Parts: sequence; C-alpha cells; structure tokens
Amino acid sequence: MYLFMNEFFNEVKRDRVMSGGFFLTFITIFISLIYILINFGSLPPYIPLFNQLPWGDQRLGTSIMIFIPLGVAFFIAACNMLICYFIYKKSQIISRMLAVTNILIAFLSFLFIIRVIVLIT
Repeated sequence: MYLFMNEFFNEVKRDRVMSGGFFLTFITIFISLIYILINFGSLPPYIPLFNQLPWGDQRLGTSIMIFIPLGVAFFIAACNMLICYFIYKKSQIISRMLAVTNILIAFLSFLFIIRVIVLIT
C-alpha cells in the first residue's frame, strides 16, 4: 500500500493542476483555522450559523460550532483525495475536477467563516 501511495504522490507532484489544487485547498483550510483561532476569544457564546432556519434560537450555534465548516471542508478534501487516488490512472480529468472542487469548497468555507465572525464582532 505504501508503494502505491508513494507512486500516486509522485504522479500528483508532476500534475500541476492536482498538486496546485491540493496545496491551495490545504493552505486555505490552514488559513481558516488560524483566522478562527485568532478570533475565537472574542466570539460570544452563541453565534448565528444556521441562517436558513426560521428566526429564533434555531439559527444559533455555540461558538465551538464555528469549526464545523472547517471540518466539513477538510473531510471533503480528504475524501476527494482518496477518490483521486483510485481513479487518477483511469481518468485524469475527473481527478483534476475534484482538485478544483476542493479549492472551491475550502474557499467558500473560508468566506463563510469570515462572514460569520465579521457579522458578530
């Protein structure tokens, strides 16, 4: 298994779209984490996370829930990376599309986190 993973990462390093996609994804997730940690002390106990729900307490989540979008983005990036591992040899275009999708999900998660924190501070 290690040999196959090592071979996959060597091929990904050569593919600029894939390597750039995964690099930007994890950099964006890391920047999001740093932004949350910097502002976590100034967050109130309840923050408006679920804006699609009816008005009231259903829209609020505890301040620790600000990590949910970050966790979801990381989980999706990890799953897409696993999928890319299995289908890279068969279809490079799908693997590249997944890498670009990772960037989009991580960036939108970052924008959501910024919007929520700026809204309440």
